Amino acid sequence: MIFYFSGCGNSRFIAKSISEALDERLVFIPEAERNGDYDYSLAKDGRVGFVFPIYSWCPPQLVADYVKKLHFDRQPSYVWMAVTCGDNGGYADRVFAGQLQEAGLPMHACYCFVMPNTYINMSFMGIDKPEISQRKIETAKAHLPEVIQGIRDKKPVMELKRGMFPKFKTNVIGKSFHKWVSDEPFFSTGSCISCGKCVKVCPLQNITLENGRPKWNGHCTNCDACYHYCPQHAIQFGKASKGKGQYHFPE
Repeated sequence: MIFYFSGCGNSRFIAKSISEALDERLVFIPEAERNGDYDYSLAKDGRVGFVFPIYSWCPPQLVADYVKKLHFDRQPSYVWMAVTCGDNGGYADRVFAGQLQEAGLPMHACYCFVMPNTYINMSFMGIDKPEISQRKIETAKAHLPEVIQGIRDKKPVMELKRGMFPKFKTNVIGKSFHKWVSDEPFFSTGSCISCGKCVKVCPLQNITLENGRPKWNGHCTNCDACYHYCPQHAIQFGKASKGKGQYHFPE
């Protein structure tokens, strides 16, 4: 069984690739949360995996909140996480291991995929150049067979890239990140064609159309899917996204 969250598609690609290779059930966390699905049955010696992007050197808050409510009818034999990050993940694995422990679950392995950057909500951050994005995707695809085999064999793997000053990034910046998250800076420009793509791609169903224009309703994780999938590039995040490009995993 694999639980996953993804906004712009990087983590969705990883989760689906592993799910198909191992014939594991795939659960989209926001949908499970909306449906109140927290109780699951596991086969004997069943594995449980979690796939998600790293947000500011920590697991996304919505993933942490969901894990707190999870319950299995038996203890899984192997619990693993596979994260996607633009560069490095600090101590996100340790944070998530602690969250799992609070839910009565162990963590046996952490796999890491460096994927194209998607976060555009700060002026000094943006997407990768196309050639860098392509190189990251090709490297991730080449790494998948090794990860799949590791999960199949239940290997104790810890491969998260920590980067510089991981403790500060995770404990100071990362753990405060969810307090800064807001959808108030989002707006649509005159290029908006009322296509509703932003409504469809928002994983939290946080966007509605009012008078043909998107309205953000205060329940946002800053995944930026609305920004990246907009076919007219009509969605902006205050001044921070001005002049920046778009990216979502090629489908």
